[in-house]
Amino acid sequence: MTKKPAHKNTKKPANKNKAFRKNDYVVYPAHGVGRIMGVERETVAGFDIRVYVVSFEQDKMTLRVPTSKARAQGMRSLVSDDVLKEAIKTLKGKPKVKRTMWNRRAQEYEAKINSGDLISIAEVVRDLHRQEDQPEPSYSERQLYESALDRMVREVAAVEKVDREKALELLTATLVKKAA
Repeated sequence: MTKKPAHKNTKKPANKNKAFRKNDYVVYPAHGVGRIMGVERETVAGFDIRVYVVSFEQDKMTLRVPTSKARAQGMRSLVSDDVLKEAIKTLKGKPKVKRTMWNRRAQEYEAKINSGDLISIAEVVRDLHRQEDQPEPSYSERQLYESALDRMVREVAAVEKVDREKALELLTATLVKKAA
């Protein structure tokens, strides 16, 4: 069997080349859900570059991301309904707690949160969620849980076009239902 040569003009998925537009919601891995406020030209170190101006209202922060580097830095559109369903399904799963040192697990959880991948974030929420009858989590566990839950709530709220409280209710109900 001979391999067919790869064609140079093979089409890439449309989503990969899609430019973000003003008022689009995007996910930036290190900060979560933000809104594109516009595209501006800036001069940095003598070079003219175009940047996305991304506002993270919940953090009262504005980020300027070079348009040419946005995808490479992990900036992406909101997840599709299918990915959202998969993340909710992940929340319903059985927690997977490794028996390794806490600091090692904490680093892994932090990496998953900062990956910007909703399913990885859902895994952290699932694994760190404590039921009423379970012992109180440590301070660092609670911080990681709240960070992951907040990232997930923001994206669910943006995808479902509901407010933050409604998204939190949806996720909390899913976590409580899992325990019942």
